Amino acid sequence: MTTQRTLFHTFDAPGDALGLDGGRTLSPYTVAYQTWGTLNADKSNAILILHALSGDSHVAGVHEDGRTGWWDLMVGPGLAFDTDRFFIVCANVLGGCKGSTGPSSINPETGKPYGASFPVITLHDMARAQRPLLRLLGIEKLHAVKGASMGGMLALAFVQLYPEMAERVIVMAASHANHAQAIAWNDIARRAVMNDPLWRGGNYYDSPDGPPRNGLAVARMIGHVTYISEGAMDRKFGRALQTPGKESFGFGVDYAVESYLAYQGNIFHQRFDANSYLYITRAIDYFDFSAKTGGDLSAAFAEVPARFLFISYDADWLYSPERNEAMTAAARAAGRDAVHHKIHAPLGHDAFLVQKEPQTELIRKFLD
Repeated sequence: MTTQRTLFHTFDAPGDALGLDGGRTLSPYTVAYQTWGTLNADKSNAILILHALSGDSHVAGVHEDGRTGWWDLMVGPGLAFDTDRFFIVCANVLGGCKGSTGPSSINPETGKPYGASFPVITLHDMARAQRPLLRLLGIEKLHAVKGASMGGMLALAFVQLYPEMAERVIVMAASHANHAQAIAWNDIARRAVMNDPLWRGGNYYDSPDGPPRNGLAVARMIGHVTYISEGAMDRKFGRALQTPGKESFGFGVDYAVESYLAYQGNIFHQRFDANSYLYITRAIDYFDFSAKTGGDLSAAFAEVPARFLFISYDADWLYSPERNEAMTAAARAAGRDAVHHKIHAPLGHDAFLVQKEPQTELIRKFLD
């Protein structure tokens, strides 16, 4: 594929103001996005890919800044999402920090970053922000919408708001709502950020001391543990010491797994904004696909006339196969064409990012 670059569009016309679930309005707002492939003459081959919590719009290929895509094994010529056949669109979510409007963006009313004054948003708000982008690109009907992890929930939110837009929906490693333990982990991670003295109530962008690196590092460490299975952790690290045969008899890094998590945490702040982490995890917690149908999941699926493919991973304890099977059963009870595939994937939740088979063939068949 040719070198990718991020595109930007600011929606600032009088009719572009974005009404939010929390009651506030956001205007103007910018959406950062990338595309792959070519939109066909009747504009029927578009697929919307929705990224996970810490992802962005750069799904595949080499970006002009040198980055490789986060899903290179699945998006490209001849791959599951075949860019010789399909026109792929992916946008950075509202509230993010990779070009779309979020807490680090400049508030036009003050000329300073929004910080904590940025409105709390929902996944439905994120979906609403992407609908005008598709219209801008001339897309009124999607061949499919796909998401994994948070992106899977966002895919459900999108088709709930725009039920006639997508013919197919692919949900991977996700749930119809965050369960109590997932909410608890997100809360602990947010508290790690907010208890860092450098967070400064969310208004740290002009601080000479910089952002709350330590708090965000701990938050990332917490999140990362939920993405990998117990077995995968044991196989990779076990009880190996960072310095073989030598405990420190202190509270530094003794174990290899501690060193690994410290590294993951320390590099995260270089590419992600702490406030965006707070806003996005809160949006995930608020999501419930069945909220508008009084908790009736089948009734929620009855309102979306699309085909569904659910993919889960057997070692994923964050969004288990059982949760994906429950969505499949609810969709079928609503008369929807829905299928669930549980993939053997020892890594756990993050397997969707790195395991090419058998999900490639499952997706390719579903898209035909």
